[in-house]
Amino acid sequence: MPAPDPARAMRIVAGKHRGRTLQVPEGDGVRPTGARAREALFNIIEHGRFARDGSRLLERRVLDAFAGTGALGLEALSRGAAQASFLELAPAARKLLRANIALLGEEARSLILSGDATRPPPAPAPAALAFLDPPYGQGLGGKALTALAEAGWFEPDALIVLEIGAKEDFDAPEGFTLLDERRYGAARLLFLAPVGC
Repeated sequence: MPAPDPARAMRIVAGKHRGRTLQVPEGDGVRPTGARAREALFNIIEHGRFARDGSRLLERRVLDAFAGTGALGLEALSRGAAQASFLELAPAARKLLRANIALLGEEARSLILSGDATRPPPAPAPAALAFLDPPYGQGLGGKALTALAEAGWFEPDALIVLEIGAKEDFDAPEGFTLLDERRYGAARLLFLAPVGC
């Protein structure tokens, strides 16, 4: 694998893989969540108002939908998640994702699935924590939430983090409650839960 371009490279923020570099594709086809937003996101999950028993990550299952480079799922594995499922439609992105997983030696705890998060395959097991990072401005977040829930991807008390553009409109679909939101530059992170949790 060629050495990463320093201008395009990104690093794992914390945990056992802290500082390890992930490959990022050229161009704008994949838009990984930036390090600052990832660090803030995981601090909220692990130590903020959504933390449970010290962590929502430790020994839990994670879903990284619209996975791209896999940065969010791999960050979760680095911080102690038991297993991560990566859902990605684009073949080039899946190839890069596979390379990043191998780079960190996380093949045994990773499952890569080819698929569209708005028409996902059935879940092999539900996730306690889910990350959805669809392309901005296409209104895919709500569709994906509904489709993933119908396919069994969320535990009843799952925490779901949806990243959308900072100025993008969003209404939580039926079956979900918007718990909180944060803005980081061009990104808006929405924290959601299935209704009733």
